[in-house]
Amino acid sequence: MTVPARPAQLDKLVQRFARIREPKRRYEQLLWYAKKLETFPAENKTAENKVPGCVSQVYVTANLEEGKVAFQGDSDAQITKGLLAMLIAGLNGLSPNEIVQLTPDFIKETQLDVSLTPSRANGFYNIFKNDAAKGAAAKQAKTVEAKTVEAKTFSLTAVKAWEEN
Repeated sequence: MTVPARPAQLDKLVQRFARIREPKRRYEQLLWYAKKLETFPAENKTAENKVPGCVSQVYVTANLEEGKVAFQGDSDAQITKGLLAMLIAGLNGLSPNEIVQLTPDFIKETQLDVSLTPSRANGFYNIFKNDAAKGAAAKQAKTVEAKTVEAKTFSLTAVKAWEEN
């Protein structure tokens, strides 16, 4: 079995971090990503959207838009927010299938695991696992939503037909 190629946008980010030799520069890059992260709606900071296993408070949502996953997120810690922003930039716009096929190997290739404390490195991995799970769940939610609409349409049609008779 062949491993699918890493999506171009994620590969670009991995290569960017892999080229940085100084840990301080990696942190600066993460802080830059943290600043670029879109504002996360306060009402989405719920237990359901909280990433388990992170020391920092990390929240992620995923929605399916035209077959592609759109992530949003936030963290109360800037380095973790940068890690989250990097993952969002690398995973946004992929299909749920592309996301679930990804392995966490790319995390090691960024060499961020060398620069991060063990708890942050573990948090990075947990955010990735959470994003992959949310991506898959977004697809399932859309499927359930579509079937519900289908069922409601069928029910409405059946009621109208019955009323006409």
